[in-house]
Amino acid sequence: MKSNEDVLSIIYKISGKLEYEVDKDNIVTIIKKQDHMVQKFFRKLKFTIPEYKKISLDEYASWIFLQIDGKKNVKDLGESLEAKYGDKVHPLYERLLLFLNHIDINCQYIERLNL
Repeated sequence: MKSNEDVLSIIYKISGKLEYEVDKDNIVTIIKKQDHMVQKFFRKLKFTIPEYKKISLDEYASWIFLQIDGKKNVKDLGESLEAKYGDKVHPLYERLLLFLNHIDINCQYIERLNL
């Protein structure tokens, strides 16, 4: 990425293998299967380890997550966030890019479409 315009033109989509649910308040809960071999081993030893881990996103993260559709770029996502929440989301693009990078690189909840 060379410039701010390049960064703002990145388009994301939600990963096809991600399981999530949305409650009545539009809060997203990510559902991750816990099937690491160590977890499976301890389950066989009758330890209580849940099959799934649930991660609830906050109001802002849920709003952005539900806006990611494979068509909107980072600039569009930022504009929709600012239109809904106003000054509460500033510094807008610094926070938004940090969040998107985290759920892309670290969590693999979303994928970049235009590399």
